[in-house]
Amino acid sequence: MDSLDLLRAFNEVAVSGSFSRAAKQLKLSRGTVSKYIATLESRFGVRLLNRNSHAVSLTDAGVLLLERSKPMLELVEETRAELQDRALTPSGRLRISAPHGIDQTQLPTLINTFLGHYPEVSISLVLTNRIVDLAEEGIDIALRFAPAANENLIVRKLLLMDLSVCAAPMYWKTHGIPVHPEELASHNALVGKHLSPTSKWRFEVDGEPLEVAVRGRLNATEAGPLIQAALLGAGVLYLPSVMLAPYIESGRLVPVLSEFVRSDMWLSAVYLQRRHSTAVQRAFLDFLENRIDPSKFAHKG
Repeated sequence: MDSLDLLRAFNEVAVSGSFSRAAKQLKLSRGTVSKYIATLESRFGVRLLNRNSHAVSLTDAGVLLLERSKPMLELVEETRAELQDRALTPSGRLRISAPHGIDQTQLPTLINTFLGHYPEVSISLVLTNRIVDLAEEGIDIALRFAPAANENLIVRKLLLMDLSVCAAPMYWKTHGIPVHPEELASHNALVGKHLSPTSKWRFEVDGEPLEVAVRGRLNATEAGPLIQAALLGAGVLYLPSVMLAPYIESGRLVPVLSEFVRSDMWLSAVYLQRRHSTAVQRAFLDFLENRIDPSKFAHKG
């Protein structure tokens, strides 16, 4: 038994004036209710009820406990009902982390559409290329561009991501266009440490993985500085195509080696394994899974 059970029993006896009626209301035996009251009196070290063969009445201590505990129990019941409703009806705040560049995709439109469907929901979107600690930072769902994760998290794959090896036309003109991934070892690589922490780029040749050790004078934990450097002709990028689509379409970056890029990169939603997930979390994950359009994801709208 916990303290709330004891207080509920006391309140029911105090209000009904009877152990039997309280037991019936609580769906407990009369002996259990009597034991609960005795335990409560023992914990406080005072008598709470006067008992005789005809009636039950409150002592001064019992009156004080009833006054103080009744609002608390009402608040507990209101909170319980609200939490149960939240488990069934999407509501409340959802904290989502996502990598930089995802704002150039279909995601903002999807989020706004989702919020339109669920007026009781609000979303906090944290853009970062760090691998966030979901528990420590209070993140409900992390969207990641990554291979299948092996962390102790639930992973829901949403979309297989294309990658692009790109550089500016002036860079290819000066350094030559590679025809095989191994040639990238002699190029100036602009390395995103969030995707390639070991400065090795993975490709697929004849269905087999191939890792190429690359080197370069600039690496970063965020894609933005790398993209800007590439646009200035400083080197070669290997990033998810959604981050590069506007520059490829405008011709400012030219992709190569498309037949060799790895095919195991996903946009995934990862979240902590909880016994009870909230309705808003379940609704958002289902919404993304059903609404993401591979043909539109790399473009706003």
